[in-house]
Amino acid sequence: MLALYGHHFSSYTQKAKIALYENATPFEFREIGPDHPDNIGAWLEKWPMALFPMLIDGERRVVETSIIIEHLQIHHPGPVRLIPDDPAAALEVRFMDRFFDLHVMDAQQVAVASKLGRIPMTADDGLALAHERLRKAYGWLDGALAGRTWACGEAYSLADAAASSSLFYADWVLQITDEWPVLRAYRQRLLARPSFARAVEEARYFRPFFPLGAPDRD
Repeated sequence: MLALYGHHFSSYTQKAKIALYENATPFEFREIGPDHPDNIGAWLEKWPMALFPMLIDGERRVVETSIIIEHLQIHHPGPVRLIPDDPAAALEVRFMDRFFDLHVMDAQQVAVASKLGRIPMTADDGLALAHERLRKAYGWLDGALAGRTWACGEAYSLADAAASSSLFYADWVLQITDEWPVLRAYRQRLLARPSFARAVEEARYFRPFFPLGAPDRD
């Protein structure tokens, strides 16, 4: 049995869960939180960098979400292949995966981290910087996604798993309005995907704790 350490409200935990849910891969979820001290101890013993998610597969410890998803495809494949076999297509998927993690998720996390006092920046300055970076990312994505159902065409992929929680939370920091109609519609398709819809519902209880305040939508 696979075991996934993480938190339901964590964007990267959700990204890993999407891959597991897409292929109905059995796993045990081990929540990291004050109510589960044993899970915290086991997690830190195996990964002192103290970042989640972490996948345990037998004697293997697998970290970093994109690597977890690739590991699952290699060792626990299912009908939904999130990384194409064609090398050129796979390269595009990996690029878009990196784009969502680095230019959308990281951008919105500046606003969250500054609000929590985790970086040397005021909350107002952090929010302003996040908005600046997100507007650039939204503009590029609105053009790049035109004519596509999913991030890299008609096949759902690793890139869409990355986009799901990235755009979900980014919209809470800077709402994706009709200024970016293609991106807005794409976010709605992601929310309707059963694998991500399940992850969203599992995290709903934690919304009141979002540092910037969770909007009453989604």
